[in-house]
Amino acid sequence: MKEGVILKALSGFYTVADGEEACVCKARGRFRREQIVPLVGDCVEYSAAGDGTGVLENVLPRRNTFVRPPVANLDRLVIITSAVIPVTDPYLVDRMTAIAALNDCEAIIVVNKCDIARGDSLYDIYSSAGFLTIRTSAATGEGIDALFNAVAGKVCAFTGNSGVGKSSILNALEPSFGLQVGDVSQKLGRGRHTTRHVELYKLRNGALIADTPGFSAFDTDMMRLDDEEQLPYLFQEFAPYLGHCRFTDCAHVSEPGCAVLEAVANGLLHPSRHESYERLYELAKQKNDWEK
Repeated sequence: MKEGVILKALSGFYTVADGEEACVCKARGRFRREQIVPLVGDCVEYSAAGDGTGVLENVLPRRNTFVRPPVANLDRLVIITSAVIPVTDPYLVDRMTAIAALNDCEAIIVVNKCDIARGDSLYDIYSSAGFLTIRTSAATGEGIDALFNAVAGKVCAFTGNSGVGKSSILNALEPSFGLQVGDVSQKLGRGRHTTRHVELYKLRNGALIADTPGFSAFDTDMMRLDDEEQLPYLFQEFAPYLGHCRFTDCAHVSEPGCAVLEAVANGLLHPSRHESYERLYELAKQKNDWEK
């Protein structure tokens, strides 16, 4: 048997890469009986028939799993944002960074279309929170080298609003891809979906990049952001203040003597991030235990 990584999953066929070789595999019948669903990014064992086809034998243990889009073993989640049509809502980004933290996956924030709008507010929010934040322009090439270096040798997924420029950035990172790029509707302020399935694209720096559908398909409601006690630990910049509140069960929302709230008031934590935390906390609190 050989070992490889699933680069593409489409209609029950799995394209598995082992170095420079690729093999199109079907899964063993027991996968269905045992309810094993192979995902893009899975490390697998497979048997090759010698004609470019093969059979998936085993899915090896996963580092993490994302539900929608179905991707496994991500090292980094690259969140593409924009300060111009479509304008990215920081709350959506904060949900994604929390999901990344929950899955032990580093989040990188990209402020794209900076040739049109610099996105100072977005840049300040996430750079001050300690995230690697890169301004890019697929049109001028600004920041593309920095992003290329940031993803080198890693398994990553790109996500963001439809029309924010995910496929354009991938084309800038590796022009040979020639991915379809959708036009942004001036009336609606959003792009048409051009990404129809999840696929890992290999860059010359060894990175494997998943070009995924937009936020509407990256289903944050299914990603277990429902534990209000765990939630503060998913905001990395809160870490220096946790455990220093007056009350041990502090929710960091309105309690007196809260170290997190004091940090916000003193300008040490960005208020936008704390507002997102409060919204996620209230959503988590509203869920019943059986829903969690």
